[in-house]
Amino acid sequence: MHAPRSAPAPVRRSSRLPRGARRAQLLQAAQEVFVANGFHAAAMDEIADRAGVSKPVLYQHFPGKRELYLALLEQQVTLLTDRVREAMEGTDDNRTRVNGAVGAYFDFINADGAAFRLVFESDLNNDDDVRELADRGHRACVEAIGEVIAADTGLDRERALLLASGLTGLSETSARWWLPRKGTVSRDEAVALLTALAWRGISGFPRVEPGEGASR
Repeated sequence: MHAPRSAPAPVRRSSRLPRGARRAQLLQAAQEVFVANGFHAAAMDEIADRAGVSKPVLYQHFPGKRELYLALLEQQVTLLTDRVREAMEGTDDNRTRVNGAVGAYFDFINADGAAFRLVFESDLNNDDDVRELADRGHRACVEAIGEVIAADTGLDRERALLLASGLTGLSETSARWWLPRKGTVSRDEAVALLTALAWRGISGFPRVEPGEGASR
């Protein structure tokens, strides 16, 4: 991932919370520690301290560090997938859909806490479950976009998915390149540039006739 560094200072022990709220609190603390130190250097003691709970309380919710990491990874993968699906379902205008898909990756990668590193830069990629979760999220994003491309162009499933994979790859790689340089190009301008690039390619495919699929 990147070189270990000190996590933020721990907070005071917190009062009793409903189970769902406590779980969310623990996941937030775990995100801070895992992003700062990576999986292997992170310690459950440090996560418990950061959350302001005792270690037994942490183990009541997550039986081990790996299970905690997987829960956090699933949360972040779901967040990205939901954003991409919302971009596809929120409008019938396909250029707006492309803009939304590109923007979903930029917003996910630019979000506070740098949780995207757990999805795209994990130091636990040799773990089958970690790899499967990340792959599942990638497939879900590709399929959400591919369904729209297939419906609009009449391309078969495999060709539509190939194009969708190209769009997700373009979005992810560009957003990660942009992140440390965002002081020179704004988020909106960066998304607009990538949207223009992708749209010039995707819009070149012929539309299906009205009634046979979604219109551009």
